Amino acid sequence: MTKRKTFKFPKHTVIKNAVIAGSDYEQFLSALKKRIQTARLSAARAVNRDLILLYWDIGHAIVKKQELLNWGDSVVEMAAKDLQREFPAMTGFSPRNLRDMKRFYLTYADEAIWRQAVAKLDKGAKDETIRLQSAAKMNEEQILGFLRQLVAEIPWGHNLLILNKLTEPAGRLYYLRAVARFGWSRNVLLNQIKAGAYERAALEKKTHNFPLALPEYLAEQAEEALKSSYNLEFLGIRREIRERQLEDRLLARLREFILELGYGFCFVGRQHRLALGQKEYFIDLLFYHRFIKALVAFELKVGPFEPECAGKMDFYLNLLNEKERAPDDRPSIGIILCAEKDNLEVEFALKSKTNPIGVAEYHLHSKLPPELKGKLPTARQLLDVVRPILPTGKQG
Repeated sequence: MTKRKTFKFPKHTVIKNAVIAGSDYEQFLSALKKRIQTARLSAARAVNRDLILLYWDIGHAIVKKQELLNWGDSVVEMAAKDLQREFPAMTGFSPRNLRDMKRFYLTYADEAIWRQAVAKLDKGAKDETIRLQSAAKMNEEQILGFLRQLVAEIPWGHNLLILNKLTEPAGRLYYLRAVARFGWSRNVLLNQIKAGAYERAALEKKTHNFPLALPEYLAEQAEEALKSSYNLEFLGIRREIRERQLEDRLLARLREFILELGYGFCFVGRQHRLALGQKEYFIDLLFYHRFIKALVAFELKVGPFEPECAGKMDFYLNLLNEKERAPDDRPSIGIILCAEKDNLEVEFALKSKTNPIGVAEYHLHSKLPPELKGKLPTARQLLDVVRPILPTGKQG
């Protein structure tokens, strides 16, 4: 009888399952989660894009049929009723929404108006938040195609907000492009419109050294995230205060401050400690920007910008990059927030700095048009008028 041979595994072969744990599995799981999140976001964007393009086409169809067959507004009511009957599971086919689709299409259908709007944003765009292809290089089909694709990048609620709150084409274009670029929520968009982000971007020059300190693609992202000025009227400050008091107010109203900064800023901490040898240094406010993937340090100054502010910020950024910047983070960015600045002085102060630094003003009160200055009542005068009708205990 032949002796049965037994098979032996080579000594280097592992026949037991390895323990699934530790950093390798954490990295594996993290990569899967990111891939799933990316796929979900991509799918949601595709669904939104198709929906907005559908609304554009419905608006276009209504307009063309009314022009061709001289149909009245009653066609909207009839179409809404029939579409709701045919597609009961779908929302969005109410008479009001169909009228909005018609208005939506008509708003962007005039090629000449939008050519001017594109040209307005494109002109002198070095310091403009939204840079676009030159309008002179676009024909009518390209202009309308550009607009059609742009509005499809943002949700319907955002589109309606822009339609309802703005009338100037260049302003609408500014916010459309900003939402598509930064992914602003509806609340952030509303706050930016109320704060006059477009008007400020058009009137005020941004001051920074980003093109000198960063690669071109990153300099553009940083420039877009920086505003020329910040509206801090929500703090309710009516008298002179110290820098620490300004910091306290900003932290007490952190939600409003982040809305004013724009989408993407995540708060890290206040008076952020940096150690070097036996000394300690403190950054007023530290944020992380999700899209730029960089730490952003804010220094507050209740007075005017001084050249030494740039040197101090440059030093802080060196420490951040050396001690706290993650391996896959971009270079840290500094923003000096001051009461006023001289653009020429800022330019010379930043010339020799190797780190990206921006300087912006903050405003505690909304700027009135010149024709209204001195013609509106003060808060005290308003209180004197309404005091007699206020309930007892609420008379200030």
